[in-house]
Amino acid sequence: MPSPSTPSEPVEYTSERRDFFRIEDRIGLEIRRLSPNTSPEEDAFDGDHLESLKAEFRRLDQDVRSQLASLAERDRLLTGLIKSLNGKLDTLARIMTFEQNPLQPEDWQEVTLSEGGLAFSSSTPAWAIGDRLAIRMTLPPELFQPRAIAQVIDVQPDSTGGARVHTEFERIQDSDRQQIARHVMRWQIRQRQKE
Repeated sequence: MPSPSTPSEPVEYTSERRDFFRIEDRIGLEIRRLSPNTSPEEDAFDGDHLESLKAEFRRLDQDVRSQLASLAERDRLLTGLIKSLNGKLDTLARIMTFEQNPLQPEDWQEVTLSEGGLAFSSSTPAWAIGDRLAIRMTLPPELFQPRAIAQVIDVQPDSTGGARVHTEFERIQDSDRQQIARHVMRWQIRQRQKE
């Protein structure tokens, strides 16, 4: 069930964004403004040299998952062990990636996050409606790093001279959207356990 909209949200885009669950969370957030002539395939975070390795990693992960499905029919204990080892390798890969590119304290922000977009606070009024942004998020505690191309759909000035910036993802890979969905679901489970 989607969270209720806050009174400060403009009516014109609230209804379409209610298709997704939204959470208030503290995440690592890296943002780069894209110029109008930037190709969607360009990597704003300078990771091009790793793309072939990431593609190979995804291919191997798919191979393991498909083979696990057939193995599960014959040996549940072995399937469970291989799933645990695969999860352990995934976690190790995320830790190594994060250690190579640690976020600074100012990169951690309170945001409103959903599969459809995110809202964040900016200390300066640097963003305008229509701006296209490359966004890389770091979602704790799993340290997933989904990426998206987003468009600024609203900017609400605040009393400190900054603004609350609302974005909508216009280009995001399915795997990144699924990581966000899992993060939102786990966040909701943790909140229920605290109650």
